[in-house]
Amino acid sequence: MDLSKALGRVLGLETEVVDGEFASLLPGIGSKYDVGISSFTINGERTASYNMISYITVGSSYAVKTGNPEGFNPDDVCGKSIAVQTGTYQDEELAGFSATCEADGKEKIDILQYGRQSDATTNVVGGKAVAFYADSTVADYASTLTNGQMEIVGGIRDAAPQGIVVAQDDTAMTEAIQKAMQSLMDDGTWGKILDAWGIEANAALTTAELNPQG
Repeated sequence: MDLSKALGRVLGLETEVVDGEFASLLPGIGSKYDVGISSFTINGERTASYNMISYITVGSSYAVKTGNPEGFNPDDVCGKSIAVQTGTYQDEELAGFSATCEADGKEKIDILQYGRQSDATTNVVGGKAVAFYADSTVADYASTLTNGQMEIVGGIRDAAPQGIVVAQDDTAMTEAIQKAMQSLMDDGTWGKILDAWGIEANAALTTAELNPQG
């Protein structure tokens, strides 16, 4: 939300922040929403349908109950109950991991999908899932909100850039958001926003690229 409001200030516009379930955000771009800012990992499937402006590099992390009482191993997820937010990159990854487990003759992952990250977090704390899988920044913040009841295991995996999403046919908005994001990077505002939320400075990108590849 802080980034959304900062972009609005650069553009001289009033920002209306609208909350929604993650899986509903992309389909609403260009109709319900002018711009989408969430944990949108940039990939070819998404840039085929939307414009994405890079602004941060984020990986994926597993979080478990503090002390890891179930002995969860991020490198051995077959047969485990893992919570995830529906429609995220990690949701797709878990489906792939589970398919690999079955192909190797192992038990598939019990993937527990939730519309909101808060529900995934709650069900790990409550014991329904042994871990949740989410973007590393999301996992860090969700763990903080539980007041020490959760911890990250296995560190950050497969870091990749994330993007601000704009409708592919909205050239003017795409250019405006790209230039505004670059301005926030150049004047230090973006770094200050991340500092305020305890996000490592090396996660911030210094160039707002349109649909970067790789």
